Amino acid sequence: MRTAVVVPAYDAAPTIGAVLAGLVARFPPPSVLLVVDDGSRDETAAYAERAGATVVRHGHNRGKGAALRTGLHEARARGCDVAITVDADGQHPPEEAWRMHHACADAEALVVGVRDLRAAGAPRPNQLSNAFSNLVMSAFVGARLSDTQCGLRRYPIATTLALGGREPGYGFEAELLIRAVAAGMHIVEVPIAVRYPPERVTHFDAWREPPRIVKCVLSTVAETRVRRLASSWGGRDR
Repeated sequence: MRTAVVVPAYDAAPTIGAVLAGLVARFPPPSVLLVVDDGSRDETAAYAERAGATVVRHGHNRGKGAALRTGLHEARARGCDVAITVDADGQHPPEEAWRMHHACADAEALVVGVRDLRAAGAPRPNQLSNAFSNLVMSAFVGARLSDTQCGLRRYPIATTLALGGREPGYGFEAELLIRAVAAGMHIVEVPIAVRYPPERVTHFDAWREPPRIVKCVLSTVAETRVRRLASSWGGRDR
């Protein structure tokens, strides 16, 4: 399977160079390294190109979900079968991306990183918001999901795009998980190590984003349940 590494980035100039340097070393050609510059106001795109990545640009900031969707479409257009998604803030060590990529031989599996936020020294609000999202989503989809917000994942590109995820913001990753569960996709959870250095800059608001994610979860769960009911009734003998 041909692999793309997709890095959604917004105002990530301080970290993008180091992130890409590690990825270039572990995912050489024919792997494709893509950075989706989501309307950055700094030198993110220039630093990414200098590091050897192909850069796709949004004219304005559209959100992480929109950037991931653009990256998946671009990866498919370049003939890739799977995409490893890595955050631009330095949270995900490149060796963990490489290890997770090889954790499952099933190219159609959705492979999800599972973080130990407490052991990694993540800020307390991040720990609480992640635990809350995990609890809510697991309850609504009827399956135990250990880390619904981790951005380090391996997606089967064509199958993932066929799920029809639409959320433009941080809720996109949660939305895809719900749609994957509803579609009966093989989901593999892999424990990963992450970094939370004091100088790390993130655009995720640990207080404002969780309610938006929950709203996305509720609407997606409702939609998938309606579809299942419609399919069930449609398949019955008249």
